[in-house]
Amino acid sequence: MIISVRRLFAVAVLGAALVACGGAREPTDRTEPTAPRTGAGPRAAPEAAPAPQLARPRSGLTPVFERAPASATAPKTVALTFDADMTADQGPRAARGEHFDNPELISTLRRLKVPATIFMTGRWAEEYPAQAKSIGTDPLFEIANHSYSHHAFAAPCYGLPTVAKDAMRADVERAFTAFRKVGAERVVPYFRFPGGCYDTTALRAIAPTGVTAVQWDVVSGDAFASDADAVAEQVLAGVKPGSVVVMHCTRSAAPVTEQAIRTIVPKLRERGYRMVRVSDVMRGATTG
Repeated sequence: MIISVRRLFAVAVLGAALVACGGAREPTDRTEPTAPRTGAGPRAAPEAAPAPQLARPRSGLTPVFERAPASATAPKTVALTFDADMTADQGPRAARGEHFDNPELISTLRRLKVPATIFMTGRWAEEYPAQAKSIGTDPLFEIANHSYSHHAFAAPCYGLPTVAKDAMRADVERAFTAFRKVGAERVVPYFRFPGGCYDTTALRAIAPTGVTAVQWDVVSGDAFASDADAVAEQVLAGVKPGSVVVMHCTRSAAPVTEQAIRTIVPKLRERGYRMVRVSDVMRGATTG
């Protein structure tokens, strides 16, 4: 069943300034692992269980997941997701010193023992291979596909360049290849459309990759934000059991995200919420 909801970021989020994340791994206790090998994705860690997916609809289109269905008995779980965006042509900006990563954010997630799903572009993984491997071998996290190029899969999409229809499948597969080359193991068969923009053509074009498209129901508003408290308030006001929150991790375009996380996580835990990965939310939605 397709949850046919097209959610878009604020204009600033989807503009030319894109986002990313990373960080050095710290040895500490972790939650249970989960990672796959599905479709074009890389090899899973040997001990990891296959990541759940939505059933493929009769139409053959890629299924779309936004959040777990509302239920009176739904567990109070929430998936915090972070988009690691870097376009295919932003190498020169990185070479000049622009930071598309945010090691401090990843370190904070580790210190607070917060499971998270990182939607990473293949180009980002190539730019920060050590960080991508560190994230992709840590049982606390899972890496999901955010395309290779971070070009739009439907137009218009806030000024992003557009991937040609016959190149969409290859763009998704190229990102999975990039993850495999850097040694990331905990890679799930989920895909987030750049800018959140998609249509039936895009859903049909990427169906052969075997992914489930993952959107969100809570927008954090962290991109280009300067007030961490406002970001935290927006997330806390929107979260419901089974929510998927979209955030970012970059020192240049989302500078207060790490600070906001230090408020969001304890507040959610005070409310009885448990932070989980997207695969955990989807597992509850497909088995509950």
